[in-house]
Amino acid sequence: MKKALHGVSMWYSNALTQIRVAKECGFDALELLPEHLFRYLENGGSFAQLTQTLEANSIEISCINALKRIGRHQPGEREEMLNEAHKIFNAARELQCPVVQIMALNELDDFTEEQRNRILIANITELADIAQSYGIKLQIEVVAFTRFNSLSQGLSVIRQVNRSNVGLVIDFWHLHAGGNTTPDEVAKMDVNLIYGIHFCDGRGVKPGEQWDEWVQRDYQPGEGEVDIPAWVNAVRATGYSGVWCPEQLSPTHWEDDLWDIGRDNYKSLTLYTE
Repeated sequence: MKKALHGVSMWYSNALTQIRVAKECGFDALELLPEHLFRYLENGGSFAQLTQTLEANSIEISCINALKRIGRHQPGEREEMLNEAHKIFNAARELQCPVVQIMALNELDDFTEEQRNRILIANITELADIAQSYGIKLQIEVVAFTRFNSLSQGLSVIRQVNRSNVGLVIDFWHLHAGGNTTPDEVAKMDVNLIYGIHFCDGRGVKPGEQWDEWVQRDYQPGEGEVDIPAWVNAVRATGYSGVWCPEQLSPTHWEDDLWDIGRDNYKSLTLYTE
């Protein structure tokens, strides 16, 4: 089991601080956000310097999270998405990062399921082929507050894309809050399709409430509605032994000391998995 600190848990920080916190709190890796990575590069940093810092701290980049809005299909928007993909995939190669996360947001919610699937399959197929040329794998995250939000939908798209470098991240909150996936479904998965685990808590949207991740995910593990032991046991049933990443998208805890965030994330993960 490899443990990775998630950049979103450290929202108000920079890449170098995240590496140091990951090292000092016991993590093996960092799941890095493009926002933090490219801000570093645009302000005098380099891949060589970042790699040197990673090596000095014995920290890997396990995933770059994420290429978003992969349902963009209008000519100009699609070209923009593909350009973003090349930029992120190149960064992953430079940092010897094996996986890039991809996700659709609400850009396809007004389409029928058939239309949505057609666009996603076409886009993911092209993205997978581009990623392959960089030596990169892609993990799809199905997103609770979209219409592409269930494990079964993700697996169906993967089957139709039919590329060996496309899998899923099992995100406890997204699958719980989406309301269309059970731990039993995860337990029956082909382990080779699981590229990462996002260990997190939260709750679903309440009647009459708008989706807002900063509200529904503002919980420490054990404080929300997610049956964390059930999801942990489901993942274990598959035989998965890869990267586990506590993800704390929590405005309340983003105001904590960064090292306290790192220690809390590590402690919560080990409490439920060891």
